[in-house]
Amino acid sequence: MAPPTFLGLSGRPLSLAVSTVATTGFLLFGYDQGVMSGIITAPAFNNFFTETKGNSTMQGLITAIYEIGCLLGAMLVLWTGDMLGRRKNIMVGAFIMALGVIIQVTCQAGSSPFAQLFVGRVVMGFGNGMNTSTIPTYQAECSKTSNRGLLICIEGGVIAFGTLIAYWIDYGASYGPDDLVWRFPIAFQLIFAIFICIPMFYLPESPRWLLSHGRTQDADRVIAALRGYEIDGPETIQERNLIVDSLRASGGFGQKSTPFKALFTGGKTQHFRRLLLGSSSQIMQQVGGCNAVIYYFPILFQDSIGETHNMSMLLGGVNMVVYSIFATVSWFVIERVGRRRLFLIGSIGQMLSMVLVFACLIPGDPMTARGAAVGLFTYIAFFGATWLPLPWLYPAEVNPIRTRGKANAVSTCANWMFNFLIVMVTPIMVDKIGWGTYLFFACMNAIFIPIIYFFYPETARRSLEEIDIIFAKGYVDKISYVKAAKELPHLAPEEIEVYANRYGLVDSDSNGEGGNRRDEEKSRDRTDQSDSDSPAHVDVVDERGVESGFGDGINTKTGR
Repeated sequence: MAPPTFLGLSGRPLSLAVSTVATTGFLLFGYDQGVMSGIITAPAFNNFFTETKGNSTMQGLITAIYEIGCLLGAMLVLWTGDMLGRRKNIMVGAFIMALGVIIQVTCQAGSSPFAQLFVGRVVMGFGNGMNTSTIPTYQAECSKTSNRGLLICIEGGVIAFGTLIAYWIDYGASYGPDDLVWRFPIAFQLIFAIFICIPMFYLPESPRWLLSHGRTQDADRVIAALRGYEIDGPETIQERNLIVDSLRASGGFGQKSTPFKALFTGGKTQHFRRLLLGSSSQIMQQVGGCNAVIYYFPILFQDSIGETHNMSMLLGGVNMVVYSIFATVSWFVIERVGRRRLFLIGSIGQMLSMVLVFACLIPGDPMTARGAAVGLFTYIAFFGATWLPLPWLYPAEVNPIRTRGKANAVSTCANWMFNFLIVMVTPIMVDKIGWGTYLFFACMNAIFIPIIYFFYPETARRSLEEIDIIFAKGYVDKISYVKAAKELPHLAPEEIEVYANRYGLVDSDSNGEGGNRRDEEKSRDRTDQSDSDSPAHVDVVDERGVESGFGDGINTKTGR
């Protein structure tokens, strides 16, 4: 029997289609991140939106208000993510982004254009916040263990390519009529939004989200289609069973929505610790200074180094070429080098780059200040290779299946809050304290190094279910989670069940009679239920046990 299909595709072609659409969402994210940098100081833009002319605070506000929209969109996913599902959240987010673009480009002189631009930026950000909270989770839950890191790193890496496209479109449009200077770069985003929204309508939902809602038949169909298996084949059943075991361990099997208090539990599942790990990576990405360089590179060159507007834009475009080239580095090394080492390499490289920048700006003469340009280029190279993709990958895989949707939304909220802060204060810092701005970012990157070394466990080449076992092992054996990750061998699917039993993630009674009998039982259960019904036989979950953090909350009595 042939595997089921979506868009007429199955197996590798279908996985590629999922990754392509997901990646386009981050391409749009990167484009919008870079588009304002080239037009915010353009004379045509400043003359139309007079509030921004010669006013660094208003320039910072209209750029940074986008992050407030992103924050609000990410916060919405905290409530809608588990209910709507991954696909619907992404489609709604792309539609809202398109609406925000239309609001911005239809501004008319004499009709409060600045207020309309302000609203359009917030709406655009709202849709992007929904997408950036959802897309990494969707990609992680649809990917194989062997390429999950690569695919999400590609997503993170194309942020740089989106920013590169924005910079050069800004530069090209600067030679056109006044309206073209700013309207065309903003309107160009519609192409990306349409490419996300329409294909996503026909792509599959995350199999893990389907199983968390008790939709076993739908999940089997998606697993079979994504992997190229037969829908009743043993590989499909085995993968489904591993996901179900993980859901049962965290108390999320058959639940429509995860309660917020589940985010703050400890015990074997360590929900709260994992939430902090994912969120802290997003916060550190921002306070490390990335958007101070990405958003304001031309302004930094004008104000800190003394170049003309045209030369600053040209150098900004060159910098984005460097950014994009180095953003591909992680694609080739993410699984070999691992997450921890890349985090550490990036922190050290960014710190030294910022030291070079502020050291060259201290004398205050133009010739020495040119050395700061080298520091900005090396900073963006290290950032593109490490800290650009990793904070999008790490929360999506370190959080357990039960809380992944909400925890990833929380980490994205943290990203946008600190993104807004940095984008808002950077032009003011450059104006008031000059080279001290870069000293601040150098210190921040130095602080990251011990945090990552002592608290971030390695997740490379691990299935999402193996990562659950790492945290259970650290809790049960009373060792650091970094050490637990080093000691735990890489596990085959059948070994995952053994270790899950050993550390109390799955009650041994539910698996003790062998995988074949359980597969037969679950296969019979699947034929006895409709698409939306809960499984015919479900272990009763002791929610108090799970949410207090003591034990896994599994009760193998059926309660009949």
